[in-house]
Amino acid sequence: MSSEFRNFLELSYEELEELNLAAKDQRKKRVDIGKLQEERLKYLTDTPGIKAVTVVFSDLEGRLHMLDYDKKFLVGSYDNLTFDGSSIRGFTAQRESDLRLGLDWSAFYWTPADIFGSGKCLVFGEVIDKNGSHYAGDIRGVLKNFSNEMFAKNGYTLNAANEIEGFLFEGIDAERNFHKTGEFEYTNTGGYYYSLPGDPLREFIDTAAEVQRAMGFENEKDHPEVAPSQFEINYTYGEVVAAADQIQLYKLICRQVATQMGMSASFLPKPVTGVNGSGMHTNVSITKDGKNLMWDPSGEEKTSKFGWGFVDKILSAGSDLCLLLNASVNAYRRLDPHFEAPNQIKASATDRGSMVRIPIGNEKSARIEVRSVGPDANPYMVLYSVFKTGLDGKLADIANIRQAERYLPDNIYTALEDFRGADWTTELLGADVKARYADLKQASADRCPRLLGTIVKGAEVQFHHDVYNQLLWGQF
Repeated sequence: MSSEFRNFLELSYEELEELNLAAKDQRKKRVDIGKLQEERLKYLTDTPGIKAVTVVFSDLEGRLHMLDYDKKFLVGSYDNLTFDGSSIRGFTAQRESDLRLGLDWSAFYWTPADIFGSGKCLVFGEVIDKNGSHYAGDIRGVLKNFSNEMFAKNGYTLNAANEIEGFLFEGIDAERNFHKTGEFEYTNTGGYYYSLPGDPLREFIDTAAEVQRAMGFENEKDHPEVAPSQFEINYTYGEVVAAADQIQLYKLICRQVATQMGMSASFLPKPVTGVNGSGMHTNVSITKDGKNLMWDPSGEEKTSKFGWGFVDKILSAGSDLCLLLNASVNAYRRLDPHFEAPNQIKASATDRGSMVRIPIGNEKSARIEVRSVGPDANPYMVLYSVFKTGLDGKLADIANIRQAERYLPDNIYTALEDFRGADWTTELLGADVKARYADLKQASADRCPRLLGTIVKGAEVQFHHDVYNQLLWGQF
C-alpha cells in the first residue's frame, strides 16, 4: 500500500535512544507511577503521529504475547483493557476466562519504525485478576511484587544482566519447518569472535545491536560465539524487572531482524548436536544504599558472606529449580559435560562446568553467575526463582556443598520429579501455579521421545514452547 498520505511517527535512532534512556532513568529512580502515567498519557494525546500502542505480556512459560491498541482507544480505556485468558496456555480455564491488562507505565519504549512499524510505542502489561489483584500466573507481576517488597523491607535493589546466546539459521521459520527438513542450515561457520564485516551473521549482529542501542539497552559488546552461526549481544545491568523485560525484547528484536533478512534467530538451547549449545548465563547482584552486598575485598574470591550465603541456598535447591531454569525437552541436551555444560551442582571461580560461577569483579561489578540457564526459559521465572531462593531459601545439610559431587538432571522427566517433589517450589510459586507449570512441561515431555539420543528429534523443536501455535498442535 502507498504510504504517501500517511504521517506516522518515525524517529531517528539517535532520538529513540535519548527518549528510551530518559525513560530508563525514570524507572531506575523509581519515579512515582502516577506521575509516569500522567506524563505518558499526555505524550500519547499530544503526539498526532502515534497510531497505536503495542502492549506486551508473558504467559506462564515465558512466551511473549502482543496486542496493538488504537491510541485513542487506549488513552480513554487504559484502566479497563480486558482479554480472554483461556486462550493463553497456563492461564485461566475457559469457564473463568476474563482477565485485564494493567499498564506498567515505567516500562514504556519508543520503537524503531523500520523494525516495529511506524507510529507505534510499546509498553509492558501486567495481568490483573477479576478481584483487582495481580494474577498469580503472571510471573512478571510476581517478580515485580517481590522486588518492591525487598526494596521496601530491606532497602535491597535486585540487579541482573543476562548473556543470551542464540543461533542464526538460513530461511524464515526454520524452527517451524524443522520437522519437515530435519536440519538447520548455518549462515556462518567462522566460530568464536570470527566474522567478516559483510557476512550475514555480522550484518545481523550489527543491526540487532543498533536496534537495542536505540531502545536504551546500553550495549557492552557483541560477537559470534563458539558454535557455527552462534551469536551473543551483551548489554548492561538493570533492576531485575527491567532486566527481564529486556530479555523478552532482546529475543523479539533478534527474531524480527532475522526475519527481515530472510533468516531465523533460534533460542533453542541445543538445536544442533556436536557443537556447543546456547545458554543464558544469569548474573545477579544486590545493592543497598549504593553498596554492592556481594563484594568483600577480604572475602573468599572477594565475595562477601552475604554473597556466599546466597550461593549456598542456590546450590541447596539446584535440582529443585532445574525445571524452571531449563524449561524444555531440548534444554537437557545442552547439559552435556562434553561441551562446557554447567551441569555440576557446585560453585567455582574457574570451572565452567559449575552451576554457579564467581566471576572476577570489583566493588562495582562483583556478582554471582548462574550458568545453568537455557535461553528459552521464562526470564521472569528465572530471576524470581534465583533471587527468592538466594534470599529466602533454605540451606541443605550437605558437607562441602560448594564442591559436592552432585549433578543436575540430564532429562526433563527427572527434572519434573524433582520439581514436583520439592516443598521449596510450592513455597516459591504456590500449589496452583506450580501444578499448572508442571502439567505444561509434562505434556511437552510426553510428546517427545523419552530418551534424547544423539539426534535432535522433530517433536522437541516442533512443540517447543517458543514456536507454539494452533496449526502445529493440530498436526500432532
